[in-house]
Amino acid sequence: MHHHSPEVHTITGARASHDEELGQRMRRYLISMSIRTLCFILAVLCTGWLRWTFAGLAIVLPYVAVVAANAGPRRRPQDHVAYVPPKNALDGDQSRRLGS
Repeated sequence: MHHHSPEVHTITGARASHDEELGQRMRRYLISMSIRTLCFILAVLCTGWLRWTFAGLAIVLPYVAVVAANAGPRRRPQDHVAYVPPKNALDGDQSRRLGS
């Protein structure tokens, strides 16, 4: 008879709550749209190649912001070590000899 140890989960492996994830995504989107607004203002104030650079960024940033906001949660590397329960005092050979 094989005795399997139970699977043990650690709290460090738990994902962030839905509200926390949504808040992070909203902050990233807000920051991106703030940068876009700044690019529009700078496109109006600047001349020459800077005007076209800022105008181009203002046009491209909404796409980047939406893709970043809709990206799923980032997977963290499993850098923690899960709890491993200690082995029984009797190893496999001794338990067979004792009749268990």
